[in-house]
Amino acid sequence: MAELPAEITELFAHLRELSPADKEARARVDEAIALLDSGAARVAEVVDGEVVVHEWLKQAILLLFRLAEMETVEVGPFEFADKLPLKHDYLAAGVRVVPGASARVGSYIAPGVIMMPSYVNIGAYVGADTMVDTWATVGSCAQVGARVHLAGGVGIGGVLEPPNAVPVVVEDDAFIGSRSMITQGARVGQGAALGEGTILNPGIPVIDAETGEELSRGVVPPWCVAVGAQRRRIFRGGEFFLPCVLVIRRLPEGQRADSAQLNEILRDAGIAG
Repeated sequence: MAELPAEITELFAHLRELSPADKEARARVDEAIALLDSGAARVAEVVDGEVVVHEWLKQAILLLFRLAEMETVEVGPFEFADKLPLKHDYLAAGVRVVPGASARVGSYIAPGVIMMPSYVNIGAYVGADTMVDTWATVGSCAQVGARVHLAGGVGIGGVLEPPNAVPVVVEDDAFIGSRSMITQGARVGQGAALGEGTILNPGIPVIDAETGEELSRGVVPPWCVAVGAQRRRIFRGGEFFLPCVLVIRRLPEGQRADSAQLNEILRDAGIAG
């Protein structure tokens, strides 16, 4: 393990020279992918409040696509053509997977996770007791914490290149409302709850509804309720409304907003009927 990061980095420096015929390189890359698959290593993690990216693991994923060949994959009556196999042995891992759900090898799905018909891509990390609801997608290298609820149709964006690019991070105990899109390295803090249809990326301002202060770009603070909104902007061509995320309630630390509480908060704010 101590030598593997350096070996992967060296292989990546010669990426264009490699081919599926390079069996020794493939063996080293498979070691790295196995670490991701088991949760022994992860592409990114929060250290002292900052997201730290382990570039060599992203490099390993990119190397795998270079070294792997297309194969036919049969799952029951379905046929696929891909370079990567799907995960298996969910029952032994303590994961509930409903028909129609799938995850690629090299993603980590922790015990207690429930996957409704949904998709988890390589390099992603899904923490214990998280719900990945119907038609939700967890993109490549996205990091999702424990006890998170990704509601129906949520899109958690993926990122592979460049290797130092920060992936999306959704921290423990968060709730992401239906049809929300979290992309391009955006971050949702612990215990935060996002209303339906919220769009969050590093270009989206996050604003405190009480003060009008811009809190960040693309980062929702911990233990709050936030919703997608718009703010007026005047341009030479006219008046337009640009997207933002509005923090409408601060929650006591450790107090998650369940669906009933979230609906009540939204009604109080005049957002839900």
